[in-house]
Formats: sequence, structure tokens, C-alpha cells
Amino acid sequence: MEVYLDNNATTKVDPEVLEEMMPYFSETYGNPSSIHHFGRKAREAVDKGREQVARLLGAQPEEIIFTSGGTESNNLAIKGYLLANPKKGKHLITSAIEHSAVLNSCQELKKQGYDLTIISVNEEGLVNLEEIKEAIRDETVLISIMHANNEVGSIQPLLEIAEIVKNYDLGFHVDAVQSVGKIGLNVKNLNVDLLSLSGHKLYGPKGVGALYIRKGIKVKSLQQGGHHERNIRAGTENVPGIVGLGKACEIAGKNSEKTNAYISNLRNKLYRGIKEKISEIKLNGNIERSLLNTLNISFAYVEGESLLLRLDNKGISCSAGSACASESLKPSHVLMAMNVPSNMIQGSLRFSLGKYNREEEIEYTLNILPKIVQELREMSPLYQKKDR
Repeated sequence: MEVYLDNNATTKVDPEVLEEMMPYFSETYGNPSSIHHFGRKAREAVDKGREQVARLLGAQPEEIIFTSGGTESNNLAIKGYLLANPKKGKHLITSAIEHSAVLNSCQELKKQGYDLTIISVNEEGLVNLEEIKEAIRDETVLISIMHANNEVGSIQPLLEIAEIVKNYDLGFHVDAVQSVGKIGLNVKNLNVDLLSLSGHKLYGPKGVGALYIRKGIKVKSLQQGGHHERNIRAGTENVPGIVGLGKACEIAGKNSEKTNAYISNLRNKLYRGIKEKISEIKLNGNIERSLLNTLNISFAYVEGESLLLRLDNKGISCSAGSACASESLKPSHVLMAMNVPSNMIQGSLRFSLGKYNREEEIEYTLNILPKIVQELREMSPLYQKKDR
């Protein structure tokens, strides 16, 4: 049996999404900037996709800019906003558990002379609101806080953060790559200025994303070229990708409540089974304040990579953290920020479920996982010593 439990890394493209995309690879292949009928058909498809994304976010179509994915959207939001508002100051605020696309963008700006404040999180992976208030100063320009964490699933109190931000003349960016399609959100209710999303996290294609830019907010383009996407993102639009992203957003808007309940039940079944069958584990985060599909667990006396590889040999695919950091030997910066003990960090796994998972896959995993954990523990000198 093959079991895919790594949906926070990427999701399978929904068959309806793929079907919607196919004509734009071979039949309706015009450049949307061309004025002939081939181009006009492509432009209509892009416009429809923009409307579908906007509808899911509670935004206006003209507030949606298409990008190549979450990384570009985050870079464009953070760097583009600061470059467009040079007179406001040179200080930005983010959190310690942001995705590398946000943290590395902020670190790059720091090299260019910007001041950076990184807010800590508690053991559940939630930011400290008082620390955000204390970090704001006269030259602060932007606050960038993710909606839901990709490794542990912790959901940040965006409404409370927005309440803080609106008392100052600041920009507010939210990385919602993991939450769009999983959590109902409305950009107007959240009072955010900029919001990033990515197609392949919600059963759409890879290589396409979007950035919501609230009307009136200035963002400077990071690349020079044509006048695409309101002069904010130069380059011929990825028409098939945009069609797929739009359809994925439409499906998410229609089926989210039923789908989320189904996935949540599977996730909870997995967690209950792990607790019952395996001793000395640690849940990272708070299951009540996290994404309904995400489970991050540390197994004592086990090395996470060995566990991951042995599970893979049995057809079970999960993750030791973020897919974007999988080639790094460094421990998870998210778990470190949450003060998870170092010996538990190295034995952590992330299980992230999706709508195509089935109950029998969870049962199979619960049959295989405890055996592998026990095998690895019996190879550990520390585990052997503990009973002496």
C-alpha cells in the first residue's frame, strides 16, 4: 500500500482542476497580452481565474496579482512594499517560525541596511502579542506574520495582530500559503494589506500562486519587463496554471466544510492511535489551535530521518519538517523556537493529511509505525540505558 501523508509539502492535483487546465496547453494557447482572438480567449481565462481567487479570499479581482508561487509572493510582498514606501522607515517585524521564504527575504533586507525584529513564540507555536506591541517603533514599516505554520500547524491570532497594526501606520503581510483552502478567511475581515498563497497547497498545480494587495497599497515590482499584472509582476502569465489555481479556489470554496471535517477525523484517528500504541512521544503544538490536517510528533530515542526512510520503505510518505528545508542538516527552526528539547527535535515527524487519504491508510500506518519506532529504539544506546 502507498500512503501519502505529506500534503503540507504539496497536494495531488484535483482531477477537475487538471481537466480545466488541459485546453490551455494545446487549444487555447494564445498570449493573454495579444489582441487577436487567441489572445483574447487566454485573457478571458486569466480574468476568470482572478475572479475565482478573489472570491475565495473575499477580495476584489483587481487586488489579485498572479505569481509563480508562495515564495515569489512572499518576496514581492515584503521587498516590494518596503521599496515602494522608502520614506516610512527601515524596520520590519516577523516571527521566529516563518517559512524560509519570509525569513530569508527579511534577512536579505537586513543585509541591505534594514532593521529586523524577530518575535518569539510560545511552546504551542503562537506569537507573543505584547512582544509585537513592544517591537513597534517610529521607523517600523511592515509586520509579516504567517496565518498557519507549515510544520506544526499552529494558527496565529491574526485578528488580534491586525488590531495592533491598525493603531499604527504599518503594512500587514500574511503568509497564508498553508491556510488558504483549509481555513475560511476573508481579507477584509482580517484587515490585512498583503496576503500570499500558492496553488499546489490546495490541490492546484505547482508553479503558480497569487498575492493579494489591498486597494491603495503600493508595491514595487522586483523585476523589469512588460506591463503585466498592473505593472507589479512582469512576465507573460502562466495561463494553464492560473486556470488551475482558479478552479482549485472555486472547489475549496464550495467543499471546504465537508472536506475539513473528513480530514480532521482522519488526523484525530491517527493521533489517537499513535498515543495508544507508542509511549514517550510529544505532540508539537496545540491540536485544538492548529490546521485540521497537521500532526507533528516527536518520538523519543529515535532519529527522525531513519524513521522517515523506514516508513518510506513500507510505502508511507511523510516529512521531518518543511519540504523546503529537507536537504538541510540543521534542526527545525520552528521546533527550536518552540523550545522543544533537542533530543526530541531530531525524532520529530510531520504527518499532513489531505482529502484523498482513506481510513484504511491510517490503519495501515498505525500498524507499521509502532513496529518501526520500537525497532529503532532497540538500536539506541540511550534507550537501552534508560531501563537499567
